[in-house]
Amino acid sequence: MRLLLIRHGQTPSNLKHLLDTAAPGPGLTPLGQEQAAALPQALAAEKIDALYASTLVRTQLTAEPLAAATGLEVQVRDGIRELAAGELEMRGDDDAAAAYLSTAFAWSAGDTGRRMPGGENGVEALGRFDAVVAEAAGTGAKTVAMVSHGAAIRMWVAARAGNVDVAYASGHPLGNTGVVVLSGSPAQGWQVLLWEGSPLGPEGSFPEDSGPAGAAAPGL
Repeated sequence: MRLLLIRHGQTPSNLKHLLDTAAPGPGLTPLGQEQAAALPQALAAEKIDALYASTLVRTQLTAEPLAAATGLEVQVRDGIRELAAGELEMRGDDDAAAAYLSTAFAWSAGDTGRRMPGGENGVEALGRFDAVVAEAAGTGAKTVAMVSHGAAIRMWVAARAGNVDVAYASGHPLGNTGVVVLSGSPAQGWQVLLWEGSPLGPEGSFPEDSGPAGAAAPGL
């Protein structure tokens, strides 16, 4: 299966560098709407068979142009929502971002019992994301697009892809509407084919305006 993990478009909380992970979450900024509108053309070469989004509003809004272009129904799943920030929710300071990302990538490295302060642990976070990927693989779809979140995507890819480790995933940003393309299956494992950390469109979109969840955290 070919799996496209797409980060949502820009939100007001991204611009403020806030850890905003609770449901339903914010909508998109005008730039975020433009980023979402650019996705069908940016992904025109992909023959997408199934389209998923998380339960947070920003992913569903980002998926809408793709749904319109492909004629696919957006399948909303809680399992691919952002990693819950717990006690770090709505903080925008560097210490909170560091604690959040270090916990997420500790899960990728195998310390799945570690818990986000006041939030979930790695067993829970990986398990829910795995379940949606397994569901999609079970449909027989050849190419699946999932609109998810910066920390969730990077954490899951670092944990599950054989050719991407924590150092790479933590050191490479994933801007709004950035995409990671993988090939594989739940049974045989995954390989990353493309890590496009910059927004797929339009011009003038920059990863540094994408908030802490998608930011590089070198040295983890």
